[in-house]
Amino acid sequence: MGNTFALDLATSTLGLRQALSIHLTSNHYPPVPAEMIEPCVLAIEAMNDEDDRRDIDLPEGVLWRGQTTAPAWAIVEGHHLESWLIQEGE
Repeated sequence: MGNTFALDLATSTLGLRQALSIHLTSNHYPPVPAEMIEPCVLAIEAMNDEDDRRDIDLPEGVLWRGQTTAPAWAIVEGHHLESWLIQEGE
């Protein structure tokens, strides 16, 4: 499963948020809460805009290194969102 399933979701006809919802709940243990869908969307957008250091607000009660924001790269890396990134040459 893992990376292959994420790639299948990223290239599916599902909408971005629905695909991320499936990925976060089915491809992670323990499942990532639905409140992280929007920060993941924003992190993907930032990375695709080549702004990997953009701070993304986290949901209430979620901290990254004690902070209420996290850089886009950390959210992408931590939630295995690489399949949703635009690759060079595309």
